[in-house]
Amino acid sequence: MGNAIEVKGLRKSYKNTAVLKGVDFEVKQGDIFALLGANGAGKTTIVRTLATLLKLEEGTAIVNGVDVASQPGHVRQSISLTGQFAAVDEILTGRENLIMIARLRHLDQPVQAADELLRRFGLTEAGSRKVATYSGGMRRRLDIAMSLVGNPKLIFLDEPTTGLDPEGRGEVWKTVKALAAHGTTVFLTTQYLEEAEQLANQIAILHEGRIIAHGTLSELKKLFPPDKVEYVEKQPSLEEIFLAITAKREGK
Repeated sequence: MGNAIEVKGLRKSYKNTAVLKGVDFEVKQGDIFALLGANGAGKTTIVRTLATLLKLEEGTAIVNGVDVASQPGHVRQSISLTGQFAAVDEILTGRENLIMIARLRHLDQPVQAADELLRRFGLTEAGSRKVATYSGGMRRRLDIAMSLVGNPKLIFLDEPTTGLDPEGRGEVWKTVKALAAHGTTVFLTTQYLEEAEQLANQIAILHEGRIIAHGTLSELKKLFPPDKVEYVEKQPSLEEIFLAITAKREGK
């Protein structure tokens, strides 16, 4: 498979503050790619740039084979973006939310598309209820389902489990795995290291405006010297790897 995203030399500044200082990475088609970083590291800036919501200042970005800078309209036709908080209408039912988006996307059979997504995300029984009655996890699942109306090739999930309880997070994790199983490329930003460890094929760590590590979980573990516990090699967690790599960069 080819690449869904190719980024080279991406830079972005707000006033006199450089947020992205030359970011390079690739995302393979069908992968779940996790971008890790602390608050203010620039994760959302990268997502908004690739989703054409921010102007690309310097560097190149190719999304689904299309140049973000020169053909933003074509990029938007093949992607979807789910932000940090569920963008659903609580007055409407789950089915009505999906039908509304399907009609906005000019689908020929909006009701059928809505019912299929309700089934796919385990919301059929709740489809006739107002979203105001949904749990946090159900709202997020509906939000992601709405993002998939029209079958985009790539979905950006910007910290999708923010504010959810463990049960809600577990529901979203199942949803993300199901997306990849259906062939959708998932670009995930998160502060939850366990989330990336559970979901991602590829993980990148963004620190002070640069990607300082990129690879599979196994590859990242090789950057961290293992401890020996009673003659048994203890494998580091992703959290330990993240802290070790960022501390090394800061000279701690």
